[in-house]
Amino acid sequence: MSVLVRYSPQGLTKETYDKVSAKMQESDWPPAGLVLHVAFGDDGDLRVSEVWESQEQLEAFSEKLRPVLEENGVQMSADPEFYDVHYVEK
Repeated sequence: MSVLVRYSPQGLTKETYDKVSAKMQESDWPPAGLVLHVAFGDDGDLRVSEVWESQEQLEAFSEKLRPVLEENGVQMSADPEFYDVHYVEK
């Protein structure tokens, strides 16, 4: 079952998002199972939402992402929100 995840990193700027994004694109981007990735909001308060084909694929990618976030000082202000997806249209 597909899953939607919403992240609310603390004080995420466009500059930091772009650094993390560039690093992730050096390897396996887009990762297996990623259906949609969206970064949105004001500079200094960016948020990220993603749709994944499965929770397992999200977790596998998170293992690669976590160290890159830590290297760039990205801290989550709260645990991500997870929602089961009823329908996705591509």
